[in-house]
Amino acid sequence: MGMTSNMEIVIILQKLLDNRILTKEEFAYLIDHRDDSIPKLVNGKIAMESPRSILQKRANEIRQSVFGNKIYTRGLIEFTNYCKNNCYYCGIRAGNRNAERYRLTEDEIMDCCQTGYELGFRTFVLQGGEDPYFTDERIAQIVRNIKSIYSDCAVTLSVGEHEIETYRLWKEAGADRYLLRHETANDEHYRILHPEEMSASHRRQCLWNLKSLGYQTGAGFMVGSPGQTSAELAEDLLFLNNLRPEMIGIGPFIHHDQTPFASRPDGTKELTLFLLSILRVMFPKVLLPSTTALGTIAADGREQGILHGANVVMPNLSPVADRKKYSLYEHKICTGEEAAECRSCLANRMHLIGCELAVDRGDYQAS
Repeated sequence: MGMTSNMEIVIILQKLLDNRILTKEEFAYLIDHRDDSIPKLVNGKIAMESPRSILQKRANEIRQSVFGNKIYTRGLIEFTNYCKNNCYYCGIRAGNRNAERYRLTEDEIMDCCQTGYELGFRTFVLQGGEDPYFTDERIAQIVRNIKSIYSDCAVTLSVGEHEIETYRLWKEAGADRYLLRHETANDEHYRILHPEEMSASHRRQCLWNLKSLGYQTGAGFMVGSPGQTSAELAEDLLFLNNLRPEMIGIGPFIHHDQTPFASRPDGTKELTLFLLSILRVMFPKVLLPSTTALGTIAADGREQGILHGANVVMPNLSPVADRKKYSLYEHKICTGEEAAECRSCLANRMHLIGCELAVDRGDYQAS
């Protein structure tokens, strides 16, 4: 590496640390040169360190300064694996005839909430495919029931793309947050990942609609998805900078054997962790999960996510018998543990890195 490019990465890195934002070209350059050695002054002496290492330390410092050692928990309830969409990367896509389909009853969903509440969860995440059986009103009624019994808890929905009137209905029913990964901000890349009837612009509009209705809104993207470039990752970071979501979920692409991408390579732990660090620097107060997908590709993935800036984990409250069926990708972790075992295991893992699971809603704090 020449001195010119060496100095360029120093300038770009300092700009990110100072301003929390870069241009598309600068973000792409930083991603491509994340493992380069650059000079850093340590105790009066010049030492060589990579941008990845520098950003990891800074992101962890920011997480600790904003959140202390508290890691927020979300109780995940995967209530249906039926989906009308045919996204090319997803194991529960409509075209997967081998998927073992299930739907939780309303009573089963409420049982999951009761289990979670007794374990200390104060946020429930209702996640599912875009299942026509769960009509707008049916979901609204489930939200109302949860809020009537667990009024001190937050309800997060993650059920895909809908019109603004539907989102308004659910907000009025008591939903607090909504997770909808934008997946990729680049329209051409979106076309690689989705069938023709789906639209990147519609997905982005859903996010703006959610923001306008007052939801704590979560966006995010897959890392290492088929066809993805550094420039496209840069576009994702710039889109998030415009949207200013309260939550950002990223995780590595992991192939599923019953999809068109069965033979594509998975995303990597190291690039996912690097991007988590960038996001924490860009958004000091954002709610940033260390995802199950990260824990799936590496045994210490979730701990490393926290040490790179994440501050949320999402244990599974779904019935054990159904967890393997909610198979978005291969070899998903925690499919055989009871909710209590899963939470206890996570608490121990967090304790080993100096953190503790918080028992509160863990809302986004704007000020």
